[in-house]
This record gives sequence, C-alpha cells and structure tokens, in this order.
Amino acid sequence: MTLFHSLDPKPTPDYNTSMSKTSTSQTANELVFLKLGGSLITDKFTARLARPEVIQRITEEIAAVLQKEPQLNLILGHGSGSFGHFSGKKYNTRAGVSTPEEWLGFAEVWYDAASLNQLVMAALNKSGIPAVSFPPSAAVFTKDGKIKSWELRPIRSALHQGLLPIVFGDVVFDSIRGGTIVSTEDLFVHLADEFKPRRILLAGQDPGVWEDFPNCTRLFKNIRPADHSNLAEKVSQSHAPDVTGGMTDKVEQMLGLINKMPETDCLIFSGAEPGSIRKALSGEILGTHLHI
Repeated sequence: MTLFHSLDPKPTPDYNTSMSKTSTSQTANELVFLKLGGSLITDKFTARLARPEVIQRITEEIAAVLQKEPQLNLILGHGSGSFGHFSGKKYNTRAGVSTPEEWLGFAEVWYDAASLNQLVMAALNKSGIPAVSFPPSAAVFTKDGKIKSWELRPIRSALHQGLLPIVFGDVVFDSIRGGTIVSTEDLFVHLADEFKPRRILLAGQDPGVWEDFPNCTRLFKNIRPADHSNLAEKVSQSHAPDVTGGMTDKVEQMLGLINKMPETDCLIFSGAEPGSIRKALSGEILGTHLHI
C-alpha cells in the first residue's frame, strides 16, 4: 500500500481559514467533511447490496485529490444505505430499543453498518489511503437521539498524523431511548463544533435537492437559511427506505449548522458521475449550494 501522506506529525492544522465561495483553489490546511451517501454506494432498494465498483472509483478519486493537494485535510463519512436502513426500519431502531427482540435488532443494524464500513475501508486501503475507522457505536453516547458525549481526541490525532478518519451512520446507546441510530449528518453537525470545517460535501445519487420532488425536473441551485420556511412543502423524503429522515433531514441539519457557522458551505450533489467527487473536493460548485 502506498501511503501518500507523510506519517511524520503535521503541524497542528488551523481549521478556521477562510475561502471564497466561488474559488476552486484550496487554502492552507483547509478541512472538508465528505459524506458518501447510502444511495450512492449501495442499491437502496435491495437489502445489503453494495456498489463495489462505485466505492472503488470514488476512493481512487479521493486518493488522486489528496496526492495533488496535500494541504487538504479531510474527514470522510458514509451512510448505511440498504445495509443499515433495511434492518433499522424493520426494528424501528431509531425510535428506541427496549425489548429483547429490539436489542437483537440493534445488534443486527450494528452488523449491517459495520459490514458496509468494511467494504469502504477495503476500497480505501486498495487505493493507498491510510484510513482509520471510528465506529460511533464504540464512542458516541446520546440522550433522546442527541449526541451528548464523544471523545474526539483520537480523530484529532489521526488528522494530525496524516491519516484519514472515517465515520459512518451507526447504532449508539442512548440514556433515554436505550439505543438509537445516528446518521452521518448527526455526526458531522457534532464534529463541526470541534473542527470547524470550511466545506461539507454530501454526495448522493441525485444531482442535488429537487425543487419539485417527486417529479424531479428542477433543482435548487442555492438554498440559504432564510429560505427554510419555504422549503417544507418542496423538499421531501427519499423513495427508498431511510430511517434517518432522508433529504429533508439533510437540508434542515445543514441549514442549522450554516446559520450557526456562516463561514461553512455545504454542497448536496451527485457522486455518480466519474470525476464529480474529485471536482467537489477541489472546490468546484456542484449540485445544490447551501450557504449564507
């Protein structure tokens, strides 16, 4: 395996550097969050069916960008797609876990999420990326679905050593619900408080946020927090099983984050076209742009 990042300790990154919204160049030590959506890396209509060729192509694009732009710092997340969402819906795990059957379901969702994560990790390894997975089930604790504790020093240390941290939608233990499911967006919102990313890239199968779902003929080019009250009737859920809220939840969480952190931008775009992940990581505006 070729390790293109130096494994010598990096200087502590400054994650608060600014960047023009239309610039395609990176700034020093810029931090980006990238999510590979479940609709992109799995067939969300068929239980436990991954798209290994898509996962491999995407990891190769990530490797190419990191080789070309070593100043870019990245935290990678991925959804559970037809792995965790099918079992999560079967047991209604997001709502809570209390009965013996529900705890068996909790373990099944954990296994499904971990299985997809292993496929992603294998592809990253094959692409020569020194990546380390941080399963939320082992470190995140929630209260009524909200993240209350997460020891983040290991993730910060991974970034400092030139490694690529990986997080993903997973089951977690909860002080009120017993157990629940956290989405990658839930994790990104919590991580943003600590790491202050300049950009958040959400790559899925759709080319952006549809203005006329389910007809899907017009995309929002820009969405701002001020538009929030007008979006409820236009932005809808996913056709496929999605226990964490689908597009509605993604947009609402990202707008809330941007309202709190105005220097952060978000793109919701399609990663299905070859080269799209590379373009987005390199600073191009694709799909729907969420910003102040």
